[in-house]
Amino acid sequence: MLTPAKINKCILFLFITLLSESFMDNRHACKDLDTAESDNITLNIHVRQYVKNYIRNNREALIAIQGRSARPFRLIDSVFGRYGLPKEMKYLAVIESELNTRALSPVGARGAWQLMPQTAQLLGLKVDSNRDERIQLGKSTVAAAKYLKDLYGEFGDWLLVLAAYNAGPAPVYRAIHRSGSRDFWALEKYLPAESRGDVKRFIASHYYFEGNGSVTTVTKGEWVSYKSGI
Repeated sequence: MLTPAKINKCILFLFITLLSESFMDNRHACKDLDTAESDNITLNIHVRQYVKNYIRNNREALIAIQGRSARPFRLIDSVFGRYGLPKEMKYLAVIESELNTRALSPVGARGAWQLMPQTAQLLGLKVDSNRDERIQLGKSTVAAAKYLKDLYGEFGDWLLVLAAYNAGPAPVYRAIHRSGSRDFWALEKYLPAESRGDVKRFIASHYYFEGNGSVTTVTKGEWVSYKSGI
């Protein structure tokens, strides 16, 4: 029989467990990567160890980003939904700027989406000495959505879109030509190192927040195989 003393002891145990680091790890890491394949979206062998290492080495930063992510993620989800983009692409802003709307890179990319001035202007943002709309999350997210949609129209593969977002379309086309393949894992060695790294950081961040993959973490061929049950 559960006495009042035993009940109080159980409640205290549960309270301590909820506050423990192991609970926080489960909450933020979502699922162990070794069991991710049970969801049928297999984490590619080329990136599996990278994802594990990245999440382990950057856990504190990822927890901090998640703690301030609710409001920006709601806005991004809304915009991406209107443009027909996978909402998981929001994790691109995590690796680009850690969701910092005022982030400024040494080469002049700015805002949550780290848009260069000329690119931002082509996408309809005002960037001049008096005003820089790249720091406005709403407007810059619309610009990023337009750009991502255009890139997907070119490549039809989200990993290639991620590479092109970083390096521009030309280096991706060169990598396709040199490798004779449109499979990211076959052509990645021909891409700039930063672009390769961005794609892998995106996948790792996606797995941290979601605990599993999606259409945005696999090649087009891998996604077709998953959808067909192969």
